Amino acid sequence: MQNKVPRSVGVHDGMFHADEVTACALLVLFDLVDQDKIVRTRDPDKLALCDYVCDVGGVYDSSAKLFDHHQISYQGPLSSAGMILLYLKDTQAIDQEEYNFFQNSLIKGVDEHDNGKAPQYLGMCSFSHVIANYAPINYQATAQEVDNLFFEAFQFALGHLKRLKDRYTYTKSCRKIVQTQMEKNKICLFFEEALPWLESFFALGGKDHSALFVIMPSQGHWKLRGIPPDYEHRMQVRVPLPQQWAGLLSEQLQQKSGIKGAIFCHKGRFISVWQTKEDAIQALRYVLWQEGIDDANII
Repeated sequence: MQNKVPRSVGVHDGMFHADEVTACALLVLFDLVDQDKIVRTRDPDKLALCDYVCDVGGVYDSSAKLFDHHQISYQGPLSSAGMILLYLKDTQAIDQEEYNFFQNSLIKGVDEHDNGKAPQYLGMCSFSHVIANYAPINYQATAQEVDNLFFEAFQFALGHLKRLKDRYTYTKSCRKIVQTQMEKNKICLFFEEALPWLESFFALGGKDHSALFVIMPSQGHWKLRGIPPDYEHRMQVRVPLPQQWAGLLSEQLQQKSGIKGAIFCHKGRFISVWQTKEDAIQALRYVLWQEGIDDANII
């Protein structure tokens, strides 16, 4: 019996889908498989030589590195993408928090699309739709043309996953700064540098924190932004900015707010931009006064 080829993965040939493309990208991203050892085939003898097998073969057995979901014996919600992500967690290549991040950022949608569970809305283009658009336009495409397009889709998926991973790592690296502000301030979180705060805020129990606003620099200016009630409703805010500021720019906002450094207030009343930090604080004090909230200890 021939030995398996180390760091290889077998997937079916022919038309491809987001789940096995993403499964391969995850294996490469976390350094378990080499890009040049992705084998597209349905030949059982060739698949038997692969270190991993995804989306083909009729077996789901993570201990044997077999990840198919098409057989009747498997009735779970995962596609090969979700199976590989779960395998990464179970083998401690990622921890529970990173698993949750990838699951909620991408993989759950890939699984549901592949299993026919994802809702289809006109005008809504998902990651799975983008991968599907890499498939050959010409139905008479040769096997080699399909293979070439598979690897184009794979490179796109790998790049997307790498950016997600890098963003997750950077966001997590800022968590201590967010935690310090949460411990220090009860009404407004103040940051001296632009950074991702929202994910960390809620990961640190922000749903039960009393903060209403964030002030931080933004491309040479300063922004006053409302905090959502929870992560699931992050397009909402606990306290909106004044109705009379909605959608105003520069001089109009300066006149309405009485703040010389006014630049912009979004019509959705969740964010505003000001020339200086002092301007943003003045805007915050006005909002708190309007809401009847004591601003004596905001800094």
